[in-house]
Amino acid sequence: MNPVLLQIGNIEIRWYGVLIITSIFISLCIINKLLKKERFVEIEFFLDFLIYGIPVSILGARLYYVLFNYNYYFKNPSLIFSIWRGGLAIHGAAFSGVAVLYYLSRKRNVPFLKLLDIISPAFAFAQSIGRWGNFFNRESYGRIVGVEYINHFPDFIKKQMYIGGVYREPTFLYESLFNLILFFYLMIYYNFSDKDGNTFAYYLLFYSAARYVIEDFRTDSLMLADLQVAQIVSVFLIMLSLFIIVKNSSDS
Repeated sequence: MNPVLLQIGNIEIRWYGVLIITSIFISLCIINKLLKKERFVEIEFFLDFLIYGIPVSILGARLYYVLFNYNYYFKNPSLIFSIWRGGLAIHGAAFSGVAVLYYLSRKRNVPFLKLLDIISPAFAFAQSIGRWGNFFNRESYGRIVGVEYINHFPDFIKKQMYIGGVYREPTFLYESLFNLILFFYLMIYYNFSDKDGNTFAYYLLFYSAARYVIEDFRTDSLMLADLQVAQIVSVFLIMLSLFIIVKNSSDS
């Protein structure tokens, strides 16, 4: 499939960008719905967060990706900011976005953990949509698989996963489906949770555990020496999530 949805003159509108914009809009709707439980902040706060957070997150996602592909971009510096070609790391985007959220929460005196809780379901859903951007760009694929295995998937996925003369495992799909399930779980859990930070902690725990497993199947992972960066980060985030959960349990 063509990663370009529409071209007007020299301007390309890519599926990757359309999916990101779509996920942002739906995320705002999700947050607005969750605010009905406890309107501790107005939806305008999140609009302001997007104004600052989107450019910072995109920059963070790209620089994170470039950092762990240093040798390639050192030789091709003109491609460092070619984000329309793909190459955005979700962990880089998340860390940058959380930093912006923390800054705004301090500036406007809004509980930071409550903010993390309410954006967690929305972020899981956004990730589920965003992984399809990887599909159109032919990123985040896995190991070589046989025809028997790939035939279990719809034809449009099968065709897109035919890369370099071989079929690749559609790991983007595994993560997309997992994030969708996680979204529904977090939506339910949020309405019953009475501890600030718990919804966020369970998002971190389940997403990081799944990402650690899925990363084993990928062949285009960011690497640090012989270690997959996403797995290193996932272990750290699992430990952080368990700390929050245990701390909240002991406080009660």
